Amino acid sequence: MSAVDGHRVAVLALPGVLPLDLGIPAQAFGSDPHYRITVCTDPSAGPVLSGGFTVGTSAGLEALRDADTVVVPGYEDPDSPLPATALSAIRSAHERGARLVSICTGAFALAAAGLLDGRPATTHWRDAAELQRRYPRIDVRPNLLYVDDGDVLTSAGVTAGVDLCLHIIRGDYGAAAANARARLLVAPPRRSGGQAQFVDRFRPAARGEDLAPVRAWMLDNLAHRQSVDELAHRAHMSRRTFIRRFQQETGTSPMAWLTDARIDWARELLETTAGPVEQIARLSGLGSPAAFRAAFHRRVGTSPADYRATFRVTAPGDALRPPAG
Repeated sequence: MSAVDGHRVAVLALPGVLPLDLGIPAQAFGSDPHYRITVCTDPSAGPVLSGGFTVGTSAGLEALRDADTVVVPGYEDPDSPLPATALSAIRSAHERGARLVSICTGAFALAAAGLLDGRPATTHWRDAAELQRRYPRIDVRPNLLYVDDGDVLTSAGVTAGVDLCLHIIRGDYGAAAANARARLLVAPPRRSGGQAQFVDRFRPAARGEDLAPVRAWMLDNLAHRQSVDELAHRAHMSRRTFIRRFQQETGTSPMAWLTDARIDWARELLETTAGPVEQIARLSGLGSPAAFRAAFHRRVGTSPADYRATFRVTAPGDALRPPAG
């Protein structure tokens, strides 16, 4: 598609559309001369309301018939049934070759249309488990900012939607075009989709309390070496029984849970203290500074220094606090 004709983008506002999610593609593509954007709704679904806003547009689902790209922003209640007419229009657009893009919970609409089966996809970290539960054939990647699977692309929450739109512009028209849009949006010109979402914590919540005292001890002793045998002894269980029970209560292994707990504590220290990396590596139990940086980057998708620069919230010079249980 030439810049003169314009790449046609249809943004489908579903019932309960999130205003900020709707604004992302409108801002990213709306004033770019390479694109022609249309915001549309499903008239059969009635007024599209969310957060005190009403979406007013004269375009209906027919806008999807000619679109080169269809964007589905997130909506308030992914548990609510979607209009069959909207799902059919989404499927038809994909069948004729349109590129499908979702922002945040918009992934649930693509999933309901059957377009994510057998594919990698992501959504807001808060909703990823529910997406996987409802659609087990999807390869849900809960920690990624966005997933580009060719003709179907999905992203996490708000800022990840911006990242994905810039990624699309970069792929369509090159880095210069994407960088120009990023400057206008006052956004980073590029964040890799492989970077992890900034979730509140990595370690999973427990579904049982029998091993809660052992987990509390683990949290109180993150700086110290811990072994499965020692933890099993504290639980008064055999190694095999302890591993099995821990998996049942947390959904993961003791050492994986411990590593995530250490990453969570390291993130908190980076956010709230001015302690050097060497000290944080020691206090979190993640080993040498080099080992800490490698483990942090592998799990979070960015370096400790970059993470601190993004999330540091208190004044320099704060003392390092002991970890809370």
